[in-house]
This record gives sequence, C-alpha cells and structure tokens, in this order.
Amino acid sequence: MSINEKNISTRLYFVAGGMFLFALLIIIKLVNIQFVDGDKYRKLAKKNTIKNSVIPSSRGNIYADEGSLLATSVPKYDIRFDAVTVTSERFKEHLPALSKELSEMFGRPASYYQNKFRKARANKNRYMLVARDLGYSEYIKVKSFPLFNLGPYRGGVIVEQRTVRVHPIGKIGERTVGNEIRNKPGVYEVGLEGAFDSLLRGKNGKRLKQKIAKGQWKPVYDENEIEPQDGLDIMTTLNVNIQDIAHHALLKQMEHYEAEHGTVIVMEVETGEIKAVSNLGKTQNGKYYEKLNYAVGESHEPGSTFKVMALMAALEDKVIDTSTVIDTKKGWKRFHGRTIYDSNQRGYGEISAAKCLEVSSNIGLATIIDEGYSEDPQKFIDRLESFEIADSLVLGIPILGEGIPMIPEPGHPKWSKNALPSMAYGYNLRLTPLQTLTFYNAIANNGVMVKPRFINEVQAWNEPILVFKKEIINPQICSLETILQIREILKNTVVRGTGKKLYSPYFSMAGKTGTAQTEYWMSDWKENKRYVSSFAGYFPAENPKYSCIVVIHKPSTKKGYYGADVSGPVFKRIAQKIFTDSPLLAKINNVDEEDILITNDYETYYANAQKEMSNVPNVLGMAGMDAVSLLENIGLKVKIIGNGAVSKQSIGSGKKITRGEQIILYLS
Repeated sequence: MSINEKNISTRLYFVAGGMFLFALLIIIKLVNIQFVDGDKYRKLAKKNTIKNSVIPSSRGNIYADEGSLLATSVPKYDIRFDAVTVTSERFKEHLPALSKELSEMFGRPASYYQNKFRKARANKNRYMLVARDLGYSEYIKVKSFPLFNLGPYRGGVIVEQRTVRVHPIGKIGERTVGNEIRNKPGVYEVGLEGAFDSLLRGKNGKRLKQKIAKGQWKPVYDENEIEPQDGLDIMTTLNVNIQDIAHHALLKQMEHYEAEHGTVIVMEVETGEIKAVSNLGKTQNGKYYEKLNYAVGESHEPGSTFKVMALMAALEDKVIDTSTVIDTKKGWKRFHGRTIYDSNQRGYGEISAAKCLEVSSNIGLATIIDEGYSEDPQKFIDRLESFEIADSLVLGIPILGEGIPMIPEPGHPKWSKNALPSMAYGYNLRLTPLQTLTFYNAIANNGVMVKPRFINEVQAWNEPILVFKKEIINPQICSLETILQIREILKNTVVRGTGKKLYSPYFSMAGKTGTAQTEYWMSDWKENKRYVSSFAGYFPAENPKYSCIVVIHKPSTKKGYYGADVSGPVFKRIAQKIFTDSPLLAKINNVDEEDILITNDYETYYANAQKEMSNVPNVLGMAGMDAVSLLENIGLKVKIIGNGAVSKQSIGSGKKITRGEQIILYLS
C-alpha cells in the first residue's frame, strides 16, 4: 500500500470514527431527553401547545325602575389589516372594490382607502387600523367586503373583539350609575357599578385549548372545564323621566348662573326610593358634565336649610312655641362679641318664631337657640342626635364615598361661645345634600325617617334573588305636633316667605331656601364673594309624594346668589313637570285640569299638558324634552332627530290628533 493510500485510509477511519462518536453523542442525548429530562420537555411542549383560556363572564345589566336600561355590556369590534400576508395579485384585484365598499360605509373617498392600503403594503404594516368600535351588524358587513371575505390568511383581515360598558341614556346620571375607572378596564369603583360590582361582574370560566396552527387554537375536552357565571342584574329605583327632568332643569340654571358645580336629588317620600340624582361640574371650557358625586360625597355648611332643624329642636324641647315673639332688631345683633346680620338690612323687628323661619332671619334663629340652650348646649346637640343628625351618624348607603357629617358639641375643636348661634343658621357644621334631604323627607313623611334607597331588586334571569325593602332609620324623629307646625311654616315659606317667588296657585310646594357663604376664610373673599345656594322641600305640600333638594355652588354673584333665585327655580321646574306627568298629584291637589292657567312660557307646557286636546299643538321653539312630554301626553308617538329646541315638526299644528300616530321632531 502506497503512502497516499495509507493517508486516505487514515482520513477515512478518522471521519468514520468522528461520525461514530457524533452518532453516539446523539444517541446519548436522545436517551437523556427521553429518560432524564423527558418530563421537563414534555411539560414545555404542553405549555407551548396547550393553554387554559379564560371565558369572560357577561356583566349584569342595570335597569331603571320601569325597566329601561341604564347600563349594559355590548361587544365592539376593531378591524385591522395585515398587508404582508396577502399576495400581490389578490391585493391588486380586490383593492378597488374594497375601497369602494369602505367609502360607502364610512363616508371617506375611495381614493383615501386605496392610498392607505398601498402605503401599508409598501411599509409592510401588519396591523393597519381600518375601523374602530363597530357594532355587531357593522362588523358582519365589513367582514363580507371584497378581500376581507377571504379570511385572515388569504384576505389579511384581523378582527379584535372586546366588551364595552354602555349607558343608553348617555351621560345623564353617570356618577350615580357608575362607570369604569379611566385607564383601568373592568375596574368599577364609582356609583352603583362600584357598590354592587361583586354581584354584577359574575365569575369567569376556564377552558383548555390546543394550538393547531399559527395563532389558531381549538377547544379540547377537559373534565376540569369551568363554565362562566354571568353577573346578576340590578333593578334600581331611578326613574328615567324624572332623571331627565332633574338633569336638564339643573343644567339650565347652572349655565345661566355660570356656577361651579351643583346637584339635585329627588326622593319618594314614603319609601325613600331615590328617583333621580344629577351632579354637574364645570369644565375649563365652561361646559358641564357629571364630574363628581356631590350629592353623596360633598359635606358642606348647609346655611339656612339647617334653620328648620334648629327651630324644630326648640319647638320639641318647648324652648319656644311658634307664636313666641323674637326681637330681630334692625338687621344686626351682637352675639358673644360677634355681629350677625340679616339679609334684610332694615331688619324685621319683633316677629314670631314661625315668621323668623319664613323670612329666614339669621338673628331670629340665633336668638332662639342661644337663649334657649346657652346654659345647657349639650341639650341642643342631644336633640339633633334624636333627629338622627350627629357627627358620627351616616346614612350607610351602598354607594362609596359618603361624606361624614360634622356637628360639633362642647369639647369639639370647632366649639366656642359662638357655636350655638352659628349653628342656628347653618354654619360651623357640615352635612351632605343627601343627609339634609333625608331629614326634610322625614318631615314630609310625618316624622318617619326612611333610609335613602337606590336598589329595588337583584335579579338572575328575571327572577328576584335579593329584594330591598323600605328601611326605617327612625320611626318618629319628633312629636307629630312639632312636625305639623314645621310643615305649616314650610308651606308658608313658599306662599309668603323667602320662597314666595316660587309660589304657584296651580299646585302646592313646601320648603326652605338656603344661602350660605363659602370659602369666607379666603383672603380675597370681600373682593370675590362666593356662595352656596340651596332649596330643600317637598310637593305637594298637603300630601307629599316627592322630596327634593337643589344645591348650587358658587353662582356668578353678578347674576344672583340667593337660594330663592338660583336653586328654587330648579326645584319648581322639577316639581311642575313631575306634577303634570302624574294625574295622581293633580287629584291630591284638588286641581281641575281645565282650570290650570297659562302664566308664563314654560307654564304654558304644564297647562297644555293637563288639557284634553283634539288638535296637534305648535311646539316650534319648545325645548325637545318639553315637546316630547306634551305630545306623548296627548297620545302621539314621538321620534326626535337632533338636540336642542324644536325647529320643525312633521305633523303641522292644527291637524286633528290620531292617537298612536308618529310625529317627528327635528331639533336644532
């Protein structure tokens, strides 16, 4: 054998030996994978090809008292496009037709879509947004368009589905109904959504899925599979019609007085059911929206609406009676080194205790309470506590964030010699609007204080599983004699007192105006005075059906700030509209529907609503919600297009009414 042949043989042996060693190493590795690390790799393979998929539960609905939806969950779809996966031939063939369909559906020119898709193709964009927030029917339509109908791989269409919470009545009452925390999907802490989140959200399910292709998974049988449990439905006490009335009445006044924020609450007297809550705050651009839940969460000095509580304490403790003469001087009086003024700078002189409340005399109430309780101030505090008004007593409603009342007593940091006279007219203490209304509601309810209630039932598949009934806080806050005396004074306050601007001969109301200075400790207060205007009361005065409170913070002092001017008209407008919508209230007031007179522009609506009409009225220029109520009251079905006042009506005025006929109102 030659030297070259030996070298070749050596190389062959070397290569063969190397291959043998390599094969041996592979065998060893395979054995190691199979028997040593087998469990590890099997688990890894299973992890990459099998996963537990969450099956989201459906969140329960929130309903108004008559069954209208206040909050529900609906699917929304985003359509995107993978410009890489589609072949060039297919892209060129279908792009013109696809662009045309998108143009007809969304209103942009077809050329816009052609350019957009071509740019995505050039940039190899695999996630181009085509349309966002589509409903189910829109999604089905888009999915059927040319190219998209070929599916995700051949047609490049990407569909992303998510569930969103919607409010069919819009932003009205949003802080009461509740919503998701911004930038925290699925997290609810506000309003009824937050209060009953554990019931509404249900429980997510679990399903095992196996990977069958890129991005595709199929369900596989799993004995541990958990089906989702849908959330429960909440049946609230809120009334859509009253909520709409309250919202727009407050909004109108807030805009006119350029106020900072305000709230309205309407409560059913006998049951404590909350029928409406509106909370409006001002934005930087001067618009109003449901900013915070002022009704529940904001405790503030109530001002003159607290005088009712002070006088009631004095009457119940027999410190005075309604005819006791009080010297209110000439509009000012010194108390323990501090001067108190009345809004009437000339003063009221000597008047009865009842008159002190009717005209809202600060001096009168301060005199009654200071002289009656200065020797034993704790007696006054104890009486307030018997009314369920105290520093530690909250209503305990389910909505989070209830403001804490502050009623100082001897030994409290806020207590001083001037505490009693200050408290007598609503300063040096704090209450929320809902806490104040609960007290007024007890007056209307002959002394029975009921807990404000937002929920009637919790349901599953239309079957009640939790029922919330009337809850009595105090069966009798004071004697019936005192209640009847206070009710007479509150009625007279509207007839001839500080609320006389609100008086109407067509239906009765009772209540108390309130005007309180706020932020008076600020250095610029004299140059930039700020007030809280309020009105609390109930209607009808004789047989109360609803109680209501209106609180408006920091109205423009250039336009007015007294409770009778700012908040009172909101109360009256709400009462009037509820009154005309309810024949029962008309009967309670012994009002003949034919005798209601027309007194001003918006009272025309109330008068007309009570009459038997035979012809279609002219509603041009009328606010949309007023026109709807009027026309529906006379038997027409109303469809509205747009927002604002009525600019056109499809059935002309004077035409004979055909009950059930549809009329279209165009709003501008």
